[in-house]
Amino acid sequence: MSDILSKAKEIENYVIEFRRKLHAHPELSGEEKNTQKLIIDELEELNVQYKKVGNASLIATLKGSKEGKIVALRADIDALPIKEASGVEFTSEHFGVMHACGHDAHAAMLLGAVKILSSMKDKIIGEIRFFFQEAEETFQGAKKIIEEGGMDGVDACFAMHGMLDLETGYVNIEPGYRLSGCDTIYVKFEGVSGHSSLPHLAKDSLHPACMFVLDLQGIITKKVNVKEPVILSVGRFSAGSQANIICKRTELDISMRYFNPEVRKLVHKEVKRHAKAIANAYDLDVEIKIEESALSLYNDEELTKLAIKSAEKVFGEGHILPMERQMASEDMPYYFQKAKGVYAFIGYKNEKKGSIYPPHHEKFKIDEDYLKLGVAFHVQFALDFLNS
Repeated sequence: MSDILSKAKEIENYVIEFRRKLHAHPELSGEEKNTQKLIIDELEELNVQYKKVGNASLIATLKGSKEGKIVALRADIDALPIKEASGVEFTSEHFGVMHACGHDAHAAMLLGAVKILSSMKDKIIGEIRFFFQEAEETFQGAKKIIEEGGMDGVDACFAMHGMLDLETGYVNIEPGYRLSGCDTIYVKFEGVSGHSSLPHLAKDSLHPACMFVLDLQGIITKKVNVKEPVILSVGRFSAGSQANIICKRTELDISMRYFNPEVRKLVHKEVKRHAKAIANAYDLDVEIKIEESALSLYNDEELTKLAIKSAEKVFGEGHILPMERQMASEDMPYYFQKAKGVYAFIGYKNEKKGSIYPPHHEKFKIDEDYLKLGVAFHVQFALDFLNS
């Protein structure tokens, strides 16, 4: 057992209790004021410097005995608008709000890392920043920390996320694209209303919009390299008021997922071109608006190698497993625009404990045995990077 893992085991109960406290008092994105206060109370007890940023985020800073590189460790702290049905004793006390993505665990693990590293301050060369970040679920929190200078001078950043794909005690770290980027595309077709008995005197927007929805999959199959995953999902389609009125306006919202930024540009171009072509064919006006939600996440190759070595010290050889990249999204890539970074997936699955549900499920429940591993991994990576 590594020395760092031993230290994490010594504070395991502290981390578990803090995680349960957060779990019982979840807060939605941008509203994490109580969560922020709970973390501040612990940071002050540890005599660790911090500053408030954004609506409810924190940047804690630990400077070592000598100047050196700067590494940033990040945990998200927001919950989801879900009514909890996990059955745990420390279930949510806020009706309709639940830590169903494990951000309570992420925050507790990072706080555990602060506790260990602050006790080793004299042995640290360089600086460690700890981001307790609000609003990951809405992709807004990372931007706030960056705007407040959190990434200024940072040489590398690191984060992890609990995953159902892996049993407790196992971890995945691979270079390259690991999470998709996502955009929301808003399309509005507009024609002229009229009586249903006289369609030739009107300009129906509904029929062309339906053709466009079907056409979207043709963009993927005929314009995009088959080796490049892309998803275009129409999640909202709104049209018409009643049966005997020709539909003047049809609106649709499309969720797009991608990995390769060049493919993203291509699909944006084709969506616009196809929408305008269909609108022109039926003499309609069309408006297309594309809203960026999150970028695709790309792990730096050299930093990934270092993270794997760190993980081997904590999890042991044979416990680093391959895993397919995910089409889910998160806002960690915004930090990666400012410095090289690596993002790991850490297992929480344990069938005996009922930890069998994916994130965003009302019965979501983690195996708390994975918390000490996450704490140790944060610490080991930070030290290994600063000493590299």
